[in-house]
Amino acid sequence: MITAKVKKLFIFDLDGTLVDAYQAISASLNFCRDKFGYEPVAFEVIKSNIGHGDKNFVAQFFPKNQVEKALSLYRTHHKGSLKKHAKLKPYAKAMLYNLKRRKKLLAIASNRPAAYTDIVVKALDIKKYFDFILCADQINSLKPKPKILFEVLKKLDVQIQDAVYAGDMDVDMDTAQRAKMDAIFVAGGSSTVQEVSQYKNKIIVNVLKEVCGNFQ
Repeated sequence: MITAKVKKLFIFDLDGTLVDAYQAISASLNFCRDKFGYEPVAFEVIKSNIGHGDKNFVAQFFPKNQVEKALSLYRTHHKGSLKKHAKLKPYAKAMLYNLKRRKKLLAIASNRPAAYTDIVVKALDIKKYFDFILCADQINSLKPKPKILFEVLKKLDVQIQDAVYAGDMDVDMDTAQRAKMDAIFVAGGSSTVQEVSQYKNKIIVNVLKEVCGNFQ
């Protein structure tokens, strides 16, 4: 069970939680696959394999000796793909607005590289809501290692019991559990409710507007 219903700090994963970038990721990966002469990868396969950093993602779909070249091509294409295809999840902006109106601190903790996270939050006009944005490449530590959450807590001077981490994947729930932080599982992303059933101290929301209703 959640240890406290009053939180000072709401930390969010980005992809699949606040933002739907699946089409952008799919377009970039399959652009690269085509350039290397490979068949496209199905959308659902792509959706279920993101969340562990772009290098690990790309490495799943190319031979080892082609990964670095494919990753470079992917990153170049992805800058434009994000601007074209990324969109906010339903009620995301309204939720962020309502939390800020209630004087809550907001942060992002993402495995997406910082340069691409910045593209997304600027293109979707949500950067202004966040007190701190931290990405795994900035601290050389990917989720599920909990360092990224500890760094956010330190930066914003908040205790663990006063924070909650929201994500759409098992890796997010694992990260929160390792940090001993309460969690929000946002259904409809890359992991199913069943896949995160073993993680405790979480609530499940089907849409983001339910976040505000679950916390004071």
